[in-house]
Amino acid sequence: MDLNHWLQESRLVVCVGSGGVGKTTTAATIALWGALNGRRALVITIDPAKRLANSLGLDKIGSEETRIDLSAIPEAKGELWALMLDSRHTFDNLIRRVAPNPEVRDRILANHIYRQMADTFAGSQDYMATEKLYDMAETGKFDLLVLDTPPVKNALDFLESPGKLLNFLDERILSWFTGPAAGSSFASRLMAGTSNVVYWLLGQVFGNDFLDDLAVFFKDFQGLYEGFRRRHDAVLALFRDPRTSFVTVCAPTESSVDVATFFQEELRNRSLPRGGVIVNQVHSAEGATHDASAVLGEVAAKAGADLPAPVVNAVLARLGMAHKRLHELVLAEQALEEKVRRAAEGAGFYQEVPRFDGEVHDVTALRGVGRALFEIPATKV
Repeated sequence: MDLNHWLQESRLVVCVGSGGVGKTTTAATIALWGALNGRRALVITIDPAKRLANSLGLDKIGSEETRIDLSAIPEAKGELWALMLDSRHTFDNLIRRVAPNPEVRDRILANHIYRQMADTFAGSQDYMATEKLYDMAETGKFDLLVLDTPPVKNALDFLESPGKLLNFLDERILSWFTGPAAGSSFASRLMAGTSNVVYWLLGQVFGNDFLDDLAVFFKDFQGLYEGFRRRHDAVLALFRDPRTSFVTVCAPTESSVDVATFFQEELRNRSLPRGGVIVNQVHSAEGATHDASAVLGEVAAKAGADLPAPVVNAVLARLGMAHKRLHELVLAEQALEEKVRRAAEGAGFYQEVPRFDGEVHDVTALRGVGRALFEIPATKV
């Protein structure tokens, strides 16, 4: 399968999977490859390692789109941009966009209860990633968006993130805080209810003004519900767009493959477009066994000419054992790779990327990863 054609047809690529498997590097590679082939590409990352920022030619990646210098790759036909998610800034901008008027906007942003809630939601990087992704898609500035999703604690976190704020703002909950009994204070309404003891205590601790401030906050937020609902529906439509691809990234380890398999099942169950599976850091070895003396005997004899023969033979024996262990590792990885390949059936493509000896330290090295990913035909599953 030609991954270049797949990428050319994609507008949004969402990289999902466990942490520590090269997911961020994969996202940057996909965006870079798009830029090399004429796309105006943006990679959105959550918390890139410093070495990846350096590989993009930056000391660090900021919260605003930053253009990456591709002068080291003269054949680049497009542009590569990058930004790092700033969760708090993203949430504040979300309020600014959905507030019905400047007065409500300013009142919410200045509300100390909102500030506390914002800290909680800002810590939910998966939710903020979907919001930032939607904002960037709406600008129309880029024809390829690549999202590096947060490392998962629970594999469902990202897939369920678009509905988090709607669940919090459920109209039944808001109506409990905001009505009825117009004309009476929130504090007095609470005191008249079955939970009056609890709210009496709250009033004693925080004061009745706090309870009325809480009511004002929820009343303002009630006016935002429809805006949040529209954004929620738009995000889901973006995720299900034919030009969107969810790419599952994993390594040939049991824990990573288990997460990748789970993602494949969930993406299928939710009718989200599965672009394919990429297995990083794959080892390779030729032959089950090698006679180290036959393969390296001549070289060893020259290199160890001044060494006793038993020492040379011991080194050759150790090399033979090292190759045997490497081959056993390859066989174990192949069993795991077959498991995730079966789970990916119908997903689109399956591609393995070999383990590289060095770090990805510049854009040229990142292009080397791209060659391993895009210039070797992938398997259609």
